[in-house]
Amino acid sequence: MVSIRSSHEIEKIARSAQIVADTLDMLAEKIEPGVPIIDLDRMAEEFIRAQGARPAFKGYMGYPATLCVSIDDVVVHGIPNGDLLQEGQIVGIDCGVEKDGYFGDSARTFAVGEITPEKKKLMAVTKKSLMKGIKAAKFGNYVSDIGYAIQTYVEANGFSVVRELVGHGIGTRLHEEPQVPNYGKPKQGQKLREGMCLAIEPMINMGEKDVYTDEDGWTVRTKDGESSAHFEHTIAILKDRTIILSQRSHNG
Repeated sequence: MVSIRSSHEIEKIARSAQIVADTLDMLAEKIEPGVPIIDLDRMAEEFIRAQGARPAFKGYMGYPATLCVSIDDVVVHGIPNGDLLQEGQIVGIDCGVEKDGYFGDSARTFAVGEITPEKKKLMAVTKKSLMKGIKAAKFGNYVSDIGYAIQTYVEANGFSVVRELVGHGIGTRLHEEPQVPNYGKPKQGQKLREGMCLAIEPMINMGEKDVYTDEDGWTVRTKDGESSAHFEHTIAILKDRTIILSQRSHNG
């Protein structure tokens, strides 16, 4: 069952998504070699709670932290720990917020100091693929058009799309229908309607698409040990435009 949101509800989702965007902006200033990962998680939780919101991930299906912090070969769902960020790493930070019963969700991948040209390209292509997916997420298109746009761009640049993990609807729950794969053929599945809110999140690997989950039950890694990048936005589909809610100027 896909939820159609009123303009009032979209504004509530936008408020939560704005807190996520502000949290990621704050963390961007802290990403440097030698910083304990657990400190990022603590700062994020304090920042979110100071906005009268709560971390949406903490306690979700037993997840122990505010952020998912995924370094190099970790695709998603890395649990923050006492390890220090190291020069040359890329670090994906995924954050969710709930305020007044509505959710926002966003992720960005950051460079720790100087990184290789290959990692720079991986990050740039993943970020651009998200924007291509959002461009395809318009009224009258289909859910599969989003994945098709992402996949064709990513594979043309020599990278691969993770299949096991997908984007999702969002609203009064963190994960709602429909699922939004980052691959597929065009014009299939759910038709995109006015008032649908989605979290689109390409997870792109430098090497092969295959992944596995660590013994902790959360941490997803690339099977070949190559790096992976992750970018995500919460969006709302209107008849005449699609709005990105999880960036500062969500009215643009």
